[in-house]
Amino acid sequence: MPDAIDPADTVAALALAVPGVAALHPGMFGEVGTYLPGRRVTGVRIRDDAVDVHITVWDTVPVRDTAAAVRDAVAAGLPGHTVNVTVEDVTDRL
Repeated sequence: MPDAIDPADTVAALALAVPGVAALHPGMFGEVGTYLPGRRVTGVRIRDDAVDVHITVWDTVPVRDTAAAVRDAVAAGLPGHTVNVTVEDVTDRL
C-alpha cells in the first residue's frame, strides 16, 4: 500500500499551483515549516484548526488577488481549516 500523502505536501502543491506564486517562503527567520520524517515542507504550518501558508509572488501579478487565490485553493483542498496566507516577498527572479 502506498504511503499516504501528508496534508502539508497537499497544501504546498495547491499553493504552488496558483498562477503568480513563485515559491513557498520559510518566514523571516526560517520559522515557518512542517517537519516530516527526514524532510521539511517549507512555508506551510498546519495546526488543528488553521493553516499558515507563506509565499513569494512574482512582481508581475496582483499581490492581493494571488494571496486570495492561494487561500481559496488551500481551503478547498483542506476543508475545516482557516487559511492564513502571508506574502513574505515579491520577486522578479529566484
